[in-house]
Amino acid sequence: MTMNKFRFGALVGLAVGYYFGTKAGRERYHQLNAWLRRARTSGAFDQAATVVGKAKAVVDLTRERVVDVTDQKTDLARP
Repeated sequence: MTMNKFRFGALVGLAVGYYFGTKAGRERYHQLNAWLRRARTSGAFDQAATVVGKAKAVVDLTRERVVDVTDQKTDLARP
């Protein structure tokens, strides 16, 4: 049921995006591409990518530690 809601929402989002994209026209498309190109080459984008990478590493390490702790607790609980 949840997946169907997600699919429906995704399809509605794509349809709305397509509709407004076609209304905006080719000129707006080129403006957005130029803006994205400038954003990708900026230092802020590189900093954000670094922060995201560090956050991912912290999450991965935390997940590994939780698995280790739960494995230890499971081993201690066994008779």
